[in-house]
Amino acid sequence: MINLRDLTLKEMEEFITKMGEPKFRAKQVFQWIYKGKTDFREMTNLPEVFRQKLAEEAYIGTATPLKIQKSKTDGTRKYLFELEDGNLIESVFMKYKYGNSICVSSQAGCRMGCRFCASTRNGLERNLTPGEILSQLMAAEADTGERIGHIVVMGTGEPFDNYDNLKKFIEIVNDPKGLNIGMRNITVSTCGLVPKIERFSKDFPQVNLAISLHGTTDEIRGSMMPVNGKYPLEVLIPACRAYTESTGRRITFEYTMVSGVNDSDADAARLSKLLKGMLCHVNVIPLNKVAESGFDTVSRKRAGEFAELLEKSGIVATVRRELGADIDAACGQLRLGKN
Repeated sequence: MINLRDLTLKEMEEFITKMGEPKFRAKQVFQWIYKGKTDFREMTNLPEVFRQKLAEEAYIGTATPLKIQKSKTDGTRKYLFELEDGNLIESVFMKYKYGNSICVSSQAGCRMGCRFCASTRNGLERNLTPGEILSQLMAAEADTGERIGHIVVMGTGEPFDNYDNLKKFIEIVNDPKGLNIGMRNITVSTCGLVPKIERFSKDFPQVNLAISLHGTTDEIRGSMMPVNGKYPLEVLIPACRAYTESTGRRITFEYTMVSGVNDSDADAARLSKLLKGMLCHVNVIPLNKVAESGFDTVSRKRAGEFAELLEKSGIVATVRRELGADIDAACGQLRLGKN
């Protein structure tokens, strides 16, 4: 049985024509799927015989919400989804002045091993398919009854560790016959898998790129992020500069502040020097505390002071807006609690 949410429109056309149906039927099915239909019987402009054949050979996968946390202050919703094989993933629905956004997961678990992150504590279970990534958005739209126009691939997992499925996911959500979400309304975050940064710049020059940096020296970054051993700053930063030069797009550097580790004035000075002259923006984030990590967070006041030091050195910086402050658990902790 094929999950039709895993297929691009071109793949859908190939699948439908192999069933002996005319090519235009694929567009009809594709459009029904991205109108939120999961039952072939509801696709009323398709012949009944064809609908029966579809039900025998394919299905429309969904993500089942096990738990939904709703903020009473700003409309944020955190979802714990169960996949068909029992794996758990998380997503976060957020409301902004410019519209609704969702942060989706790309893997069940993660093998990157970043010490401050809850999502990686139990390692990687498996990659998500394009349809499983997409189903998080569709489920959130069904739950809220609201259109989502912006996507951040920054939930559980390392997106570039699941590159081919990420690529298909972006192609599907961008398709005018589907959800028609613009490339510039999509952001992908990576811990710094350098070869994939170059590939991404060629495949999706209009999609926004965010880099998890978190350290201003190899010693500091390496103590938190094992990936720094393979792609140290002397490799990562030039790759980022090459990305901005080839795409003309600004990179966002995610900088999670950990008390006593990377939060000093000296860190701010080194960060400014590291990024000087690059088309970039620094997103300063007070750590979402994970008890098992042994790390502690900083105050929002200190985060603001750190961002101000960067600004004075010519680096555009902001402190990440705190959404869903009344909802328990940072990303990854809902999933951990169920395992």
